[in-house]
Amino acid sequence: MKYRKILLIASALVLLGTAGCGKKETTSKEEPKETVQEEAQEDKSQSVEGAEVKQEEIPANQNLLTGLADLSEGAVGKRPVAVMVNNVQKAMPQYGVSQADVIFEIPVEGDATRFMALYGDYTKVPQICPIRSCRYYFPALSQGFDAFYVNWGIDDTIAEYLEALDLDQIEGITNTGGLFGRDQEKLNQGYSLEHTGYFDGTKLPAYIEANHLRTDLKEEKKGTAFPFNGMDEQVKPEGKDCTSVDIQFGAQSSQFTYDAEKKVYLKQINNTPQTDGKTGEQLAFTNVFVLETDISVRDEVGHKELDWDGSENSKGYYVSNGGVQEIHWSKESNNEESYLSFYDQSGKEIKLNRGKTYIALNYKDKASFQ
Repeated sequence: MKYRKILLIASALVLLGTAGCGKKETTSKEEPKETVQEEAQEDKSQSVEGAEVKQEEIPANQNLLTGLADLSEGAVGKRPVAVMVNNVQKAMPQYGVSQADVIFEIPVEGDATRFMALYGDYTKVPQICPIRSCRYYFPALSQGFDAFYVNWGIDDTIAEYLEALDLDQIEGITNTGGLFGRDQEKLNQGYSLEHTGYFDGTKLPAYIEANHLRTDLKEEKKGTAFPFNGMDEQVKPEGKDCTSVDIQFGAQSSQFTYDAEKKVYLKQINNTPQTDGKTGEQLAFTNVFVLETDISVRDEVGHKELDWDGSENSKGYYVSNGGVQEIHWSKESNNEESYLSFYDQSGKEIKLNRGKTYIALNYKDKASFQ
């Protein structure tokens, strides 16, 4: 069982700082990521075989999750926000999810899935519904982005683990800041209570200020979350053509269909378009990742044990711009605060096309690409 810093075996808890149980080591990055300030320096140039070539100027308001220049002035250099979202068919349609910059989809109990939606601009987080509870592997991933973590519901079996993470958690049951509520319209329509909780992200900046929470990114997190291709560059992955993706999680599935005109993959849930209930937009992503990993059941409730840090040999797929490429993926072993990284078959870190990204962590051999 791999709780990394705290290992839950029956009622025993291993103290903070203990290494994961027999976890393999992963080679860390050799070079730190560049900061936005470094990338945005003007008029930098270099000589290539006698010709002067100017480096691309990166806008100061670059969104570190997407590489796009869409941050508000007040969000530059600030922390993103990770929000847990219910993702079962009975909860559809969600709202607030079409604005997310990165979405993780991972199985929970019964092999249904849950979203962790990340927003790069904490001043522009919308109202989001329905909000759900935490599972330990989601904050293990969100910590790599230095994100605020938002959820509604507590799994007592991981309370010590979350405390050990020193997580900046905003939780719906204990929160008294007016950020959470029940969607009365959904209640009137007959939705079950667990499908009606919302988070009012529009109130988040005032809440953060009132509670004196840290907004500045840690120094080592001021670069982009992923390496990106050029601002106006669209690169096709080094593999075969791919215009559709099918991911089978167990109790539900996700599909993606390529829109060649917009260069995005449109998402379906159980072969039905997955749309935002307020904007009407179908979820769409420039980049789609399917990361294969080890998943098992760890208790009688059905909570999952999941390998969230991978290794240099962990298998995955990168889909973008009409193509699919087999990759390896990893985070630094036992280090929740490390970046999630993707590598080609030669071990070179790949660059992403700029735009929104979807990342599935799932069982092995449960995805097909056409």
